[in-house]
Amino acid sequence: MKTYLDCIPCFLKQALWISRRTTDDEPKIKQILGEIGALIKTIPLNSSPPETGRLIYKKIREITGISDPLKDLKKKYTEIALGLYPFLKREIEKSDDRLLTAIRLSIAGNVIDFGASRGFELEKEIEEILKKEFAIFDYEKFKECFESADEVLYIGDNAGETVFDKILIEEMNKPVTYVVREQPVINDATYVDAVESGLDKVAKILSSGTDAPGVILETTGEEFKKVYNDAQFIISKGQGNYEALSEEKRPIFFLLKVKCPVIAKDIGVGDGDIILKKSF
Repeated sequence: MKTYLDCIPCFLKQALWISRRTTDDEPKIKQILGEIGALIKTIPLNSSPPETGRLIYKKIREITGISDPLKDLKKKYTEIALGLYPFLKREIEKSDDRLLTAIRLSIAGNVIDFGASRGFELEKEIEEILKKEFAIFDYEKFKECFESADEVLYIGDNAGETVFDKILIEEMNKPVTYVVREQPVINDATYVDAVESGLDKVAKILSSGTDAPGVILETTGEEFKKVYNDAQFIISKGQGNYEALSEEKRPIFFLLKVKCPVIAKDIGVGDGDIILKKSF
C-alpha cells in the first residue's frame, strides 16, 4: 500500500504522542517534530506507511535515547489479555465453528493498537466482533489453504494482541512460526512480549529482522526471508502488515480490524470493519 497525503498528519500526531510519553522537554519535542517534518518532505508517496514509520520511530529513539517508550502499556495490555484468556477459551468451547470464533477473537485483539487508535474498550470490542459481519470474508479460501498446508507462518502485530493470537494458534493445531519485530516500535510485539504472552509454548518465535511497524521485506532478516518464501500458508495480522504486504502475490490471509479511513479506502471497506482477506 502506498503512502497517502492523509497519512502525513497522522505520522506527526503519532510522533507527538510518543514523544510526550518519553519526555516533558518541550524544546526536545519540538526538535523531534521538526526533524520528522523535514524527513517526511523527502519520502516518496509510493513508499508504504511502515517504511515511513520505521524512519520516524528511529528518529524518536535517537533524540530521546529511549528504545521502548510504550513498554509499560505493552506489559499492561498483555496482563489484561492474559486475564481474559479463560473467558476467550470458553467462547471457543461453546462455539459451533471453533476455528471461525478463534479468528474473530484474534481480530478482536487487533484493537490493542496505539499507532492507530488509543480509545478502545477491549471487552466491548470482543463482544461486538464476535457478532459483527465481515466486510470481506474469504473464510472458505482460508480453510482450503490451511488444510493443505503442513505449517503456518503467522506474522504478529501488537503486544497483548499476542494472547488472542495464541488462542487461534491453539485452535489450528499445526506447527506455527510466529513472527515478531526485531526491536520495539510503537506497541508492536517483540520476542520478549511474545514470551510474556505464552506464545513460546505453542509456536516457534522468529524475529522479522526489521524495526519497522510492518514487515517490509527489503529490511527483513535472511532467516525470515527463507521462511516467508517457503511458506504455504501465511496469516498477516493488523494494519501495518497489511500496508507492507498488500501487493504481495503470496498465500497471505490478512486478519484485521480497520481503524483508519485511509486503509478503509485502500481495501474498499468502511472504517471499523473487520476483514478476513486473501492477498490475491
